[in-house]
Amino acid sequence: MRLLHFKNAAFNVVRDMEKNHTMAFAAALSYYFVLALFPFLIFLSAVVAHLPLPNVFSQVMGLIARVVPAANMVPLRNLMKDTILSRHGRLLTVGILFILWSASSGFMALIEALNTAYHVSETRRYWKTRSLALGLTFSVGFLLVVALVLLLVGPSLSAWLTETFGMGILWPYVRWAVAVGCTIVAVELLYFVVPNVKHSFVSTLPGALIAVGGWIGLSYLLGIYFQDLSAFSKGYGSLGVALAFSIWLYWTGFAILIGAQFNSELLREADGALMPEAKRGANLQ
Repeated sequence: MRLLHFKNAAFNVVRDMEKNHTMAFAAALSYYFVLALFPFLIFLSAVVAHLPLPNVFSQVMGLIARVVPAANMVPLRNLMKDTILSRHGRLLTVGILFILWSASSGFMALIEALNTAYHVSETRRYWKTRSLALGLTFSVGFLLVVALVLLLVGPSLSAWLTETFGMGILWPYVRWAVAVGCTIVAVELLYFVVPNVKHSFVSTLPGALIAVGGWIGLSYLLGIYFQDLSAFSKGYGSLGVALAFSIWLYWTGFAILIGAQFNSELLREADGALMPEAKRGANLQ
């Protein structure tokens, strides 16, 4: 029965993409990602400049290169390198302020998108939703920073674990598992508190797995595609970089929305198995 629910939910997600305005909301989210990304990179670069870790810049760029298409790496590398060399403490403050403004605005758009995915209207007061958006900026940002720190300190901590406990060989797998786990929990948190519905935190896991897994998978494929397509950069130049970057950000928003819609359909399938058609989805109202 559970397998049938998953199958029906997947079918309904594909069928209702146009009705849920999935493409339009993904495009809107990608716009806010652009607003938030560069302040975040400035903030990250300023933090990196003050970290006492060896080769931390190379570690950061290597980590970003795993998920960002190669065509996008040149401008990102130059931006972060210039920021690190300047070592201005004020950039931390400026970066934080811009992140708070742009990210909270993005979360406001996400609230509308996820309410549409769950087929509910927004009844919370504006100050509550704005406070929610600001709170999510801190909480989700914290989880993502934890994931990033785990990946950055990996080699140093691996050497310490090997010397102290003799378990350094396991650390690369553990740190990636914990980092991905933090990302999944961050997406679950979005699905749990953003839409104007009452549901359990555990019920958000299937959609979070789909969103994070799909995002990682297509980011990897996009990286391979743009790296192997040598004529791409020569033919399109800066426009090619912008195109690759836009596709990647659009897919990020698309994956988040698809995961939310899948969770919504799973809840509706569960209600439908227990309630008549007229009462289906009562849990979501």
